[in-house]
Amino acid sequence: MTGALKEICRRARGGEMLTEEEAFRLYSEAPLPELAFEADAMRRESVADPDVVTWQIDLNVNTTNVCVAGCRFCNFHCKPHQTERHFITTIEEYCGKIEHMLSLGGDQLLLQGGLHPSLGIEYYEELFRELKRRYPQVRLHALGAPEVAHIARISGLTTRRTLERLVAAGLDSLPGAGAEILVPRVRKAISPNKPDVESWLKVMHEAHEMNLPTSATMMYGHIETRRERIEHLIRLRDLQAACPKGNYGFTAFIPWIFRSSGTQLEAQGIHTDTSPSEYIRIIAISRLVLNNIRNIQASWLTVGKPTAQIALHSGANDMGSIMIEENVVSSAGAHNRLDAEGMQAAIREAGFTPRLRDQLYRYR
Repeated sequence: MTGALKEICRRARGGEMLTEEEAFRLYSEAPLPELAFEADAMRRESVADPDVVTWQIDLNVNTTNVCVAGCRFCNFHCKPHQTERHFITTIEEYCGKIEHMLSLGGDQLLLQGGLHPSLGIEYYEELFRELKRRYPQVRLHALGAPEVAHIARISGLTTRRTLERLVAAGLDSLPGAGAEILVPRVRKAISPNKPDVESWLKVMHEAHEMNLPTSATMMYGHIETRRERIEHLIRLRDLQAACPKGNYGFTAFIPWIFRSSGTQLEAQGIHTDTSPSEYIRIIAISRLVLNNIRNIQASWLTVGKPTAQIALHSGANDMGSIMIEENVVSSAGAHNRLDAEGMQAAIREAGFTPRLRDQLYRYR
């Protein structure tokens, strides 16, 4: 690594905000082993216990598969007129799934779905309240910025008021879903009807002002350029910097690989590139650029266990959830699986101590 690149790393590790040009140069030019070394050193400086890798048990349930967003990377959704494929999960179905999660030691429901044209704020308020009435111990890590913006629009509310009502009904934290790549060119091309980049950023900033914990994501490897990946990271970092002091903001960043099987993008000739080295490079640059987000998660679901284990030595400090149920990414070709024993074994094999956590990264 050149002296100039080492200086950029030194400044990032010191807490300085890199310019987009500096971040892109580091991402593009730094030899991968040295970049990973710098990111791992920063991880050790950033987390409370560098010998620990955290993980979680939660349940991922889709509220509905009806969606008007038109995302070209998703083959899970159906359009409103495709009535033969429609579903809206019932309370009885939720209860059966939650009971199974509780039996496995889980404590969180990751609740997401499509932008359903008929499910407004009252539907989600009733759903959240009923779930909390039956299972007060279960945290609701639910929806995402695009769903909040959609619910607000069809309910005639501001996004801030929508968030306030959802929190009052039982929402505990907001996932980073629907970010993809936070660049307007990419957004318009792959998600033509989804709320735009500014809407995503606005909802997340409002959540941060309310001290509602959130996470941040990036789905890469489709039509975006490498420069646009860096632009995405810079937007996340700047949004985190705008979070009121003492509030949660983004508790974690999770990048994952676009999976193409059966999607419209695949039909256009865009295929999944699962290069482990590129994934490790993204993990490493994320740790250095996002120096105000403490936790970086390795997406074992999309990259597989061996690559995720390498990521733990390249800037990542968390392995995410065993994901008792997951449909969207799996339907596009991600078929990796880990149960609780397998997750802990994978972390130990990588040389770390596994610690079960909650959504706020508190040890359980």
